[in-house]
Amino acid sequence: MGGSGSAAAEAEFGPVMSLQRMVSIPSPTGGEGELADYLVGTARRLGLAAWRDEVGNFVAERTPGGTTRSAAGAGSPTVLLLGHMDTVPGMLPVRLRDGVLHGRGAVDAKGPLAAMIWAAAKHSNRTARVRVVGAVGEEGDSPGARHLLAEDRPDAVVIGEPSGVGNVVLGYKGVIWFKLEITRPARHSSRPEPKAVEVAVEFAHDVRAYVTAHAAGDRMFDRPIATVTELTGTSTGARVVLGCRTPIGFDSKAFRTWLRDRAGDDELTVIEEVPAVLSSRTDPMVAALSQAVGRFVGRPTAKVKLGTSDMNVVGPVWSVPIAAYGPGDSRLDHTDEERIEVAEFLTSIDVLSHALDLVSETLARRHAAVRPC
Repeated sequence: MGGSGSAAAEAEFGPVMSLQRMVSIPSPTGGEGELADYLVGTARRLGLAAWRDEVGNFVAERTPGGTTRSAAGAGSPTVLLLGHMDTVPGMLPVRLRDGVLHGRGAVDAKGPLAAMIWAAAKHSNRTARVRVVGAVGEEGDSPGARHLLAEDRPDAVVIGEPSGVGNVVLGYKGVIWFKLEITRPARHSSRPEPKAVEVAVEFAHDVRAYVTAHAAGDRMFDRPIATVTELTGTSTGARVVLGCRTPIGFDSKAFRTWLRDRAGDDELTVIEEVPAVLSSRTDPMVAALSQAVGRFVGRPTAKVKLGTSDMNVVGPVWSVPIAAYGPGDSRLDHTDEERIEVAEFLTSIDVLSHALDLVSETLARRHAAVRPC
């Protein structure tokens, strides 16, 4: 690994044992504290500086001049490896059998986060500061990632989400979550006036019609998709919650205006909104990850995702090289079958470590080119 301290730590407990312990620690959204403390200890044993920040994020760092939180890496580019600690609720039995680790969070997203920590320790190119963050609340409204927006902007970012060891994720669709709450006077069911629950159904139908009318492109990634996630009501009161997955270029402002006009006097609330994000295949972070995949796995595949991640939160604000990568099959996210192959997890550490070497060299050359004489 990255020196005698990390080599001794690897021999003592190793990445697989560490990941198994991470999966064994419950960390539903809002309950990440125990896992954060464990990760701080793990990172320090690997020779990294580590701490918890003001909102509870786990942070670990290696600077070109050392591991302390000092000015040792001042003037050096920073590569941020951003994963998350929280999982959906509900623990699953944790077991390691036949090279497969089962348990809540094995895929989403403790496997990717563990790979980032061990890759940062293994990283050999000291031309860049490498920072690993295990954010809180990604399965909620991402307070951990949003907190990072107030800090110094990194020079490149990897988002730790399950892509599969041979794949690099270029982007995610955006989303607008909103609800409509409806009240109507009590009337006999024989009266022709629309009842509250009928209004809710018609609203949902019209939203889906609007989205369909504004769809463009053949790929699912390029088309907006509206989904009803909650519909309850009676003749006097109703509530409908919808999520609209939005593509690059979707006119969210016009959509919100239409929603408010369509809602009329009923109470419309936008619960959450993040834009779609998409990197190019020539993006330096995408290129570094793709080259590393090619070295350790085989020909890389570029993917886009229909869901969202913290890439949607930080990507549009920072506008730096960014991609998502991590071991695991994302189809197992949030399911009772969540599991990760140990061999894939270990390979992903090599991929990430090599990608760090490559992107560090690229960023260092850029910094040298713009540095005043």
